[in-house]
Parts: sequence; C-alpha cells; structure tokens
Amino acid sequence: MDIATIIGLIMGIALLIYSVFSGGKLAYFVNYPSLAIVLGGAAASVLISFPIRSVVSLIKVSKKAFFNKSSDSAQLIAEMVSYAEVARRDGILSLENMTKDMDNEFVVKGIRMAVDGIDPVLIEQIMTDELDSIADRHANGKKLLDAISKYGPAYGMIGTLFGLVLMLQQMDDPSKIGPGMAVAILTTLYGAIISNLFAGPLADKLALRSEEEQLLKTIVIKGIMSIQSGDNPRIVEQKLKTFLSPSDRAAAEKRSQTDEADEAGATASGN
Repeated sequence: MDIATIIGLIMGIALLIYSVFSGGKLAYFVNYPSLAIVLGGAAASVLISFPIRSVVSLIKVSKKAFFNKSSDSAQLIAEMVSYAEVARRDGILSLENMTKDMDNEFVVKGIRMAVDGIDPVLIEQIMTDELDSIADRHANGKKLLDAISKYGPAYGMIGTLFGLVLMLQQMDDPSKIGPGMAVAILTTLYGAIISNLFAGPLADKLALRSEEEQLLKTIVIKGIMSIQSGDNPRIVEQKLKTFLSPSDRAAAEKRSQTDEADEAGATASGN
C-alpha cells in the first residue's frame, strides 16, 4: 500500500473538514443539486470522450495509486547480475531451472526466450513491444483522471452560472440573494476539490508509477540482452547501473561491497 497517497488524502480531507467547522456549519457546504451537476457532468463528459471499457477500468487503474509493490531497481539489478553469473558459470540453459523460483513474469519471459535460443533482436523487439503496450495502458488511465480533473471544475463553473441565473431571478427578495450566491459558488468549490484533491493528484501518482515500471522493465530488457550475449557479470552490472541515480548507484555499490565482505568473512571462517 502506498502510504504517501493515503496520508495525502487524509491530510487534504482533514483540512477541508477543519475549514468547514471553523467557519460555520456542515449544512452550509452541502448542496445535492450542485454536487450532482459536478459529478454527473464530469461523468457525462468522460463517457463522451472515452470508450465504455476504458471508463469501467478506471477503478482498477486507480488502485495502482493506492496499492503498488515496492520497486527496488538496485535489487533488480543485483538479481540480473546473479543470473548473469550463473549463465557465465554453468551456461545459459541452466537458467531454465531457476525460472520456477522467479516472481517477475517479465524476467521469466525474457529468460525463457533466451534459453530457447530465439534471435536477440526478436527478443528485444517482443519485450519492448510489451513495454510499450503497458505504457499505453497506463497513459490511458492517466488520461481518464486528467479528464475528470479538467471537466470537474468546468461543470463547477457551469453550475455556478446556473445558480447566478436563478439568484438574479429573485432579486426582488433581498433576503434570498446571500443564500442564493452561496449555493451558486458551491459548485465551483466542488469542482475545485475533485480536481485538486482527487483526480489530479491520482493522475500524477499513476504517471509516477508508470515511469517506475518502465524503468524496471527496461533494466530487465537490457539485462537479458547482456546475459544472452555472454557478457561478463561485472559488465552486466555496470551497464545496468547506468539506469540508477547517483545516490542509488552509490548505495548499491556500498551494499555490494558489504555483501562481498560478508562472503569473504564466511569463507575465511569456514576454512
């Protein structure tokens, strides 16, 4: 579960609740027709803009902003290097017996194709096409949330204009002007909340998740290509570490040195 997303939503909702009760009553900020205009209008425009199957998949896509496996590119690189060591020592066919213990389906698919002796260019093309397909699906999910973020405030403004028209029709009764103006402004408020607390931030989080997944899969592709070409494990490691940020690269190298020291200590104590 993504704790940052949960904390952010709780903070945002808490601030809204605090603002409501610090300046008035909850009833002042609740207007069902205004809410219907914003939510219903945004939903109508999304249905017009996207095919129904994409709209239905919105809930499934949005889950990625809340539930996502932690991605550790340094750990993935270490795994790819270990596969390169096995392939270098025992031959690439020996990796086939290891696939049953791998939990990354993308890695398994690449290794199996490499073990089967498929042409490297074809392997890279197949895996790259799958990566592009995943990126397109993620982009479509983000577009849905971006559309809600765009149409929500727009319908908020439309609702406000409706409210102003109705208010102006009652100018003969000054006592209704203030409440009428408040109701008219509520739709703009609802649209702003939907856009800036929910749809917009979730779209940005999905984009971040997509970038992380694309990076991990790119590392896998480059790793499989290096393993199949018979590169030295250290060369494989250096190639893949180019995808890490300087800080992550330094942390990975420090971890590698610690592991090597531990192995050397264990070997010495065993002798």
